[in-house]
Amino acid sequence: MKLQRFALALAGVGMVAATAASVPASAQPSPKPTWSSKAVQSNTAKAATAGTCLNTVALPSASPIVNGMDITAGKPPRAEMYDPPIDNFVATRANATWYWAANAALTQFYYYGLFLQGGNLYRHTTYVPENKPPVPTFKRIGSGWTSFKSIATSNYNVAQPRHSYLYGLNSNGSLYRYAMIGGGFKALGPLPGFRSFRAMTVISETATYDTLLMTTNTGGLYTVHIPVAAGMKPVLKLIRSTGWATYDSLAVVSCGTRGGSMIVAVDRDTKTGYQYAMSKANGTATAITAYGKIPAAFDGVDHVSMTTAYDQLVGE
Repeated sequence: MKLQRFALALAGVGMVAATAASVPASAQPSPKPTWSSKAVQSNTAKAATAGTCLNTVALPSASPIVNGMDITAGKPPRAEMYDPPIDNFVATRANATWYWAANAALTQFYYYGLFLQGGNLYRHTTYVPENKPPVPTFKRIGSGWTSFKSIATSNYNVAQPRHSYLYGLNSNGSLYRYAMIGGGFKALGPLPGFRSFRAMTVISETATYDTLLMTTNTGGLYTVHIPVAAGMKPVLKLIRSTGWATYDSLAVVSCGTRGGSMIVAVDRDTKTGYQYAMSKANGTATAITAYGKIPAAFDGVDHVSMTTAYDQLVGE
């Protein structure tokens, strides 16, 4: 499938028609997919294939290698690795969502996102030429990130007022938020009270708030509702009090027409991942269905969603 055909459908990519509570498996995709073909298939499948929910996950490593994986919802889930991996990346220790986009002329197609290497924050733009290996490029943004243990990004751009935020979970117990404005960042101050939290990812992005999904060291699973308005305090809601302590990474994609989500939760110590379907988040009333262990090795230092710059998360 031509990348140009995908670009024409970018603006129309949205949520699938299935609900997160009932997700049948789809037909077997082609063996040994390339990055360019799977970038097209993974993101158009959401709009074109009713009844299927698909997590697409990047697995950056401590060496200059990035693997990619499609995880189709089912009992058990089905995993399909991209072939070959990106072998000319750089070593990272924490990563944010990879967004798939195209330039205005529809002549270049690429993923972009943020990552930490040591104490530095970088932006990568990974170009995906058709039928050729991806070509990553890197730009150092700034230093002073040694004490940050996890990062996540929001990307609300379907209506005004648009916003893009970088969230950083610091070992000092605070959550920091930065507004991404053009090519720069504006610090919006720390939010205290997050010392016991471990893994995080964005689960909702709207004009007035973002919501993070976060785990704690003792096994809790929380949503953290953060208003866009300056000075507003975050609202934490407990979803589950136990069962999530082993997970170091979370990757989330929207699923269904009622605000459901598919979650890939990864235990880096055992290199195992598990898939869950979750209803629209509503505290302890949130429904969660375990789909089981994913039949693949999760050998990255981090595990993050690969999505388009045009999809919006609506999980809370």
